[in-house]
Amino acid sequence: MEKNYEPQKTENKIYQFWEKGNYFQPIFDKKKKSQKPFVITLPPPNVTGELHLGHALYCLEDLMIRYHRMLGEPTLWLPGFDHASIAVEYLVNKQLKKEGTNKQYIGREEFLKRAKDFADKSKSHIKNQLISLGFSLDWTHEAYTMDEKRSLAVKEAFKRLYEKGLIYQGERIINWCSKCQTALSDLENDYQEEKGILYYIKYGSITIATTRPETMFADVAVAVNPKDKRYSKLIGKKVSLPLTNRKIPIISDESVDLKFGTGALKITPGHDPLDFEIGQKHKLEILIVINTKGHLTSLAGDYQNLTVNEAREKVVAELKKQGLLEKTQEFQHAVGHCQRCGTITEPLISKQWFVKTKTLAKPAIEAIKKGNIKIIPKKFEKVYLNWMENIRDWCISRQLWWGHQIPIEDETDVLDTWFSSGLWPFATLGWPEKTKDLENFYPTTVRETAYDILFFWVAREIMMSLFLTGKIPYEIVYLHGLVRDKQGQKMSKTKGNGLDPLELTQKYGTDALRMALIVGNAPGNDFSLTEDKVKAYRNFANKIWNASRFILSYEQQNIVSREAGSRSAGQRTKSIGKHKDDIWILEETEKVIKKVTSFINRYRFDLAAETIYHFFWHTFCDQYLEISKKRRDETQLTLIQVLETSLKLLHPFMPFLTEEIWCRMKNISVEHSRDKASGQKPLIITSWPK
Repeated sequence: MEKNYEPQKTENKIYQFWEKGNYFQPIFDKKKKSQKPFVITLPPPNVTGELHLGHALYCLEDLMIRYHRMLGEPTLWLPGFDHASIAVEYLVNKQLKKEGTNKQYIGREEFLKRAKDFADKSKSHIKNQLISLGFSLDWTHEAYTMDEKRSLAVKEAFKRLYEKGLIYQGERIINWCSKCQTALSDLENDYQEEKGILYYIKYGSITIATTRPETMFADVAVAVNPKDKRYSKLIGKKVSLPLTNRKIPIISDESVDLKFGTGALKITPGHDPLDFEIGQKHKLEILIVINTKGHLTSLAGDYQNLTVNEAREKVVAELKKQGLLEKTQEFQHAVGHCQRCGTITEPLISKQWFVKTKTLAKPAIEAIKKGNIKIIPKKFEKVYLNWMENIRDWCISRQLWWGHQIPIEDETDVLDTWFSSGLWPFATLGWPEKTKDLENFYPTTVRETAYDILFFWVAREIMMSLFLTGKIPYEIVYLHGLVRDKQGQKMSKTKGNGLDPLELTQKYGTDALRMALIVGNAPGNDFSLTEDKVKAYRNFANKIWNASRFILSYEQQNIVSREAGSRSAGQRTKSIGKHKDDIWILEETEKVIKKVTSFINRYRFDLAAETIYHFFWHTFCDQYLEISKKRRDETQLTLIQVLETSLKLLHPFMPFLTEEIWCRMKNISVEHSRDKASGQKPLIITSWPK
């Protein structure tokens, strides 16, 4: 073995060896009557150019897949990609703007061609990145949310929901992005805490408090709580609407918060979800004062065509001038932003397509309550149930060109990307056709993803799967936390605190990055990652390499005969001496097998990684390896046995390094595929130690 381990020279060679051997494909033992497969469908990365550090956490899925493969189970890790309607359209629009043009100028056909080219290039690039991170995905099952089979699944799903009356079109309050020029679902509307101003405005005999004085031109009432004795005598009367010639009624509604502002609420059904509900209840008129471009309409009179911020400034100035602004105060509140471009969203009345989610949510709630699906960590079950029990209808239409067109005649809108990704667990296996894959691998086993898309994706997968297949999509939902920097900030490109996973693997090796991402990463908890942490596990990789080199060099010098090296595990164990040190390390090895296995089965991958790390470095290397040097001839078989076991336990965490050492131990040429290898099995399909 070379003096130093060089991952850059090893990793690509090893991955090609695995692929040529078809080791990533599930294998059913024909001798066994029934074998339950272990299946994960990869959360499909968006075809937007680059993987980020969050995608590197797919190593948790690879860990599970490699472990269950070594247990002898048929394992399928199904790869795929998401067409990402809003994200791709946004990025292609940015490219067009740099070229001095736009999508309207080049036309729909040319724009879709540009979007497809962009997505195809991204898909190819991302696939290479997934391969470089060592993910043992079965590429023969590769899927894409816009390919022919998935497009068929989307149309069939829409048709079935529509025929059952669960999809409808109607005018309702939606979140609108004036920059992306599309509706957004509630989940794509990121609420961020911001400092605002609460304006106290006199509406004749009553004062209201609002953060949005510019919308007053679309006010149709003032609402007070019927329990509020301050206003009981005013209910039913009319007040003057400032800066207009209109009068509006004072109504009573129990949904008004007595403690907010003055306890009197201006009702603008066209621009606020709560106001819309109150308006529907009281059959109030709906007026629109902000258009889809974020400018004020003719309803605003002299303020027409101003942006929201411009209008707010001028309206407030005029209210002051007329003595109608009683006071102002600083106010911390949550403001919706487009998840993609960051623009402040507008609640607008718009004719859109919706899914009736309350009907779909009922069986999805029962699946969790009955334990048919378990969420890890368990604390998120309560979060899931609370959200599902208060779920609102899902706006699924988007005013975009890139995506699945809504399968209704003359409908040019496309479907929300989450509609197609909600079908992922079964559409990837051939649904709606009754395929062999669907029969063999559905329901899948685990959905592993970040906790922040529990509602975006997991809840919708569960609802769609139960409705369209009658089965749960998976048995376990494993939620990991978010990767943060050492200051606790969420990593992002815009903040400049992100780490590029591929740069880290080039510097320190993929195995080092994987260990750094697993150790300290408890289920559902955010965790920090620094380059120093990755560097530390590069040192661990070197420790494994050097210890293996020391042990195997002795073997290669024929101090232990080749015959002894080729004996079965059972025969070799009998040859191991009875010395107390040997017995001690073998007992410690037994303990570590049990611990690591138990931790993986309990989905505590962080503790499993820590356990094997401490065993190999401190127990095996620092203690036994050192004391063995005095008895080299007697300890060599024990060293080999413990090393072999350690490599097996380490493989799901550090696959490249362990496979390289294993193949050298077993005289397997990684230049050849399975049928040309020596009589030994490569580590990837070797049995997990018992």
